[in-house]
Amino acid sequence: MPIQPITTGADLLTLTAHFKSNHQTIGVVPTMGALHAGHLSLVGASLGQCDQTIVTIFVNPKQFAANEDLSQYPRPLEADLAKLESLGVQHVFVPAEGQMYPDGFSTSVLPPDVAGKLEGEFRPTHFQGVATVVLKLLNMTRADTAFFGQKDFQQVLVIQKMVADLNVNVDIVVCDIVREADGLALSSRNVYLCEQERMIALTLSKVLNHVEALIGEGQTDGYEVVTEMRQMLIDGGVTSVDYAVIADPQTLNTAESISLPVVALIAAHVGKTRLIDNRIIK
Repeated sequence: MPIQPITTGADLLTLTAHFKSNHQTIGVVPTMGALHAGHLSLVGASLGQCDQTIVTIFVNPKQFAANEDLSQYPRPLEADLAKLESLGVQHVFVPAEGQMYPDGFSTSVLPPDVAGKLEGEFRPTHFQGVATVVLKLLNMTRADTAFFGQKDFQQVLVIQKMVADLNVNVDIVVCDIVREADGLALSSRNVYLCEQERMIALTLSKVLNHVEALIGEGQTDGYEVVTEMRQMLIDGGVTSVDYAVIADPQTLNTAESISLPVVALIAAHVGKTRLIDNRIIK
C-alpha cells in the first residue's frame, strides 16, 4: 500500500502520542524533498537506530532569500514517496505552508553565533529560517534522535548549538557525505547542472582532496592553503567563489596556523547553481 503522507500537525500529534505511549523511540529525518542517496542514507540510519522513523518533506520558505531559488526548487513528491516506501518508511510528514506558518505566525529563532560566519555572510537570513523550522519539526515529531548530513556542515553546528542552548532533549546524529563515484557531493541542486557544468562542479571535491594531501604532507600555513584553494577553483572553471576556508570544526574560526582537526569548506557558483562541499581533516 502506498505511503499516505501525514499533512496536519494534529494527525502527527496523534501518531507520536501512540508511539510514546508504547515507549517507542522516534527518529526524524528533516528534508526539503528532491531526495537522493544522501537523504536516503540518513533515513537508513534512523531506521536502524530508532523504533519509529518519521521523514519530513517541507520546502521551507523562511530559509530562502528573495533572490534565491524557492520557486524553482524541485518538488518531486511522488518520486520521493516511492523512494521512501522502497526503504520501508511508513510515516512521512508533508505539511502545507499554512500548517507550519499559520496566519499570525510571528515567532522566529535567533540562531547561535556560529551562524554568522560563512553562509551567514552570504545568506544572512538563512539560518534564522533553518533554526525556526527545525525547532518546530523537532517539537512536532517529538523526536528522540534527528539525523542530518555532514554536507551541510555549518547547518549541523547551528542545530547542535541551538538544541544545547535551548535544552531540547534530542540527540543529533551526523551522517557522512554521500558522493557520486567521481567525487561530486550529492545535492538536490545538482539537477540544475548541465553536462559541462557538472564536470566543472567536480573541482570542489578535487580541491578538497588536494587540501587534505597538502595538510597530510605537513603544510600548516592556512593562508597558503586557502590561496591555493581559491586559485584551483577559479582555474577549474567555477563562476565565482563565495568562500574557501580552513577553519576550526567547532567555532568555524579561520585557522591561520593549521592544527588538526580542521575543516575545509567551500561555497562556489557553477553557472547559476550554488554548491557547497567540505572535508574534515583529522
